[in-house]
Amino acid sequence: MAFSPMTSQLAMSALSVTEFSLWALIGFLFWNRKLYRRFPFMGAYLGLRVASMPMLLAALYMSTQPWGHDYYKLYFYAYWAVYLASAVLLLLVSVEVFRSALSALPGLMKIGIVIFRWAILVSVVLTFSSISFVHHGIAAVPDVAIGLMRSVSVLELCLLAFLCLSMNALRLSIRDMAFGIALGFGVMSANDFVFAALIPRTPSMTANLQFIYEAMILVSLAIWVSYCAFPEAARKPLMMPANSTIYRWNEIASALGHTGTQIAVQQPANSFFLTDVEKVVEKVLTRNLKGRESES
Repeated sequence: MAFSPMTSQLAMSALSVTEFSLWALIGFLFWNRKLYRRFPFMGAYLGLRVASMPMLLAALYMSTQPWGHDYYKLYFYAYWAVYLASAVLLLLVSVEVFRSALSALPGLMKIGIVIFRWAILVSVVLTFSSISFVHHGIAAVPDVAIGLMRSVSVLELCLLAFLCLSMNALRLSIRDMAFGIALGFGVMSANDFVFAALIPRTPSMTANLQFIYEAMILVSLAIWVSYCAFPEAARKPLMMPANSTIYRWNEIASALGHTGTQIAVQQPANSFFLTDVEKVVEKVLTRNLKGRESES
């Protein structure tokens, strides 16, 4: 279905306003329920999005005016700075969601966070090594930001897959906020990958795909609104037999890195040693004397 340029512009503007309204609503609900104490980096990410969107939209609007050519540079630098900061914050959000999901198993959480951080480091290194730096200087910032965000999207999809596969073992409810955050980011990441794959193949459908892309973003935001608006289910205590595999793994992971309790062994003093020797000698002499008396 084709839209006229004016209709498409009005529809996209309406979707942009709706998106900003949902971001602002999520930020308000997140702050009102004090979820920033549990997910501080998610709170920082929401604050960044809510604060930057009106400024970026205003700069973009002014850059399209005949008198606003100088505002394009402002929009360019501000947009990619926010994009790069968002990618870094999303890495930190993934770590805190992973930590929250494994909070019932502190041993596995500790070793899992270490492994997760190494996975982030490896993915970032691979991203920078695979980037073809066509541009130089400040113009290379978009290449770096896009590559980093692509790595973050892969990690978010892997995190969502991990939570879906281990929900039963971790006693993690589908209404838990950690799962809700991962689900929203998973939908966004899948949307990004599908949009990036279809745009080069179907250039004639670019306008329609943009509407679908924006609609999926609104779906992700609606997921977060529902998770922030409704109380989450209380997490069930993790009850398991002592011989279960996950319990043993948790105990082994808890023991890793601990050197154990230091025990000071005090050597006996020489006086105590001599006293014991004297007692032994007296016992031997007493036995010998009793033996001789019995013989006589």
